[in-house]
Amino acid sequence: MTDDRVTITAYPDGPLLVRGDVDLRTSDGREVARTRRTVALCRCGLSTIKPYCDGTHKASGFRTDD
Repeated sequence: MTDDRVTITAYPDGPLLVRGDVDLRTSDGREVARTRRTVALCRCGLSTIKPYCDGTHKASGFRTDD
């Protein structure tokens, strides 16, 4: 990793936007491939490309408290 600051932004009714050099891992520790420095992670649980967001939250009516 580099010394760049990593930021995670929770978008209302949408994904978590992760900016920076981080390792994403599955619950069993396997690395999740990243092709971009900024990625959107699913919060609604309905994405077909988990852990990444595919926009399904919009059609499903997913809402957050923040």
